[in-house]
Amino acid sequence: MNRVSIEPTQEGDFLFAEHEPFRLDAGGELQPVSLRYAIYGSLHSARDNVILVCHALSGSARVADWWSEMFAPGRPFDLSTHCVMGINVLGSCYGSTGPASINPKTGASYGPDFPLITIGDIVRSQARLLEYLGVKRVRNVIGGSIGGMQALEWAIDFPDRVESCTAIGATPISAMALALNHLQRLAIQSDPNWKGGRYTREASPEAGLGIARAIAMCSYKSPELFTKRYARRPNRNGEDPYRSVEGRFDVAGYLDYQRSEFNSRFDANTYITLSKAMDTFDLVHNYGSEKSAFGRIRAKVLTIGISTDWLFPPEEVRAYTARMQAAGVCAHYAEVACDHGHDAFLANVDKLSETIQANEGWFNA
Repeated sequence: MNRVSIEPTQEGDFLFAEHEPFRLDAGGELQPVSLRYAIYGSLHSARDNVILVCHALSGSARVADWWSEMFAPGRPFDLSTHCVMGINVLGSCYGSTGPASINPKTGASYGPDFPLITIGDIVRSQARLLEYLGVKRVRNVIGGSIGGMQALEWAIDFPDRVESCTAIGATPISAMALALNHLQRLAIQSDPNWKGGRYTREASPEAGLGIARAIAMCSYKSPELFTKRYARRPNRNGEDPYRSVEGRFDVAGYLDYQRSEFNSRFDANTYITLSKAMDTFDLVHNYGSEKSAFGRIRAKVLTIGISTDWLFPPEEVRAYTARMQAAGVCAHYAEVACDHGHDAFLANVDKLSETIQANEGWFNA
């Protein structure tokens, strides 16, 4: 399906915690806090038709910029019925307060002094924005990857404010995923331009950030997709990997392109902040037990696994759903069958949309 061109009907910044600090789960605080948001469609007078979209690590509040196909006629984000809201996460570099923001105490960017944040902190800040907008309850909160973590956190932390929840490719991450995140942060911190996180925009740790992104891209895709797209073919620009050390295979050319493209639009300290927030996502740890955590959920929960996702394996998403069901949650598991790996929620929106709409009518008015 062709991408849909759509602009927000409202876009702006919400400033809070000006008089009292926003206290964080790990013990730090921020004052003040700004969140960038975008709204698509019209709010009903009762403000009860909101779909809250939570973005992934490198996403933004502008949902249509990266999930435009979801707005197409007959798709989940039907603006004739729904009002779609996106909020740039706390800790990001796309408009909300994050490591690249100015620290009012020093007049310079926070950099490595930006405090540790959690998915819970992100969700509580989003709740403050919805209160400001007069939205007391959302029809659905949806997201993939770290966005799915936010959706689940919403359902537990604010049970009376969520009607339904759709979490795609999201569970507490495994030891393998923790290891990959550690290596990505280490790649950034090993760059000569890192300088303890106090780099400048003109001399940032681009090499390290690029390697971190390349590692991540390997985990976002599946072996099947890489074989289909690249196999063992030489790089498409004519390089010969059999005749020189510098000669690349096609898959290496793809990863190097991803490194370059990502460096032009993201911040290294932000990457460290948000990947660490993913590491610490653990609803059961927060509440002491599965019974205490999952027992809070009042929303209908749709979890979606992706058949070739090895970062968040579908069997782990299915098992996590079963544990919610055992705690009395109205939860349902569905699976997207495709070879895109974890990235399928962005790369194969046709199948994702079909899967959402085929299961329990979660988006029906």
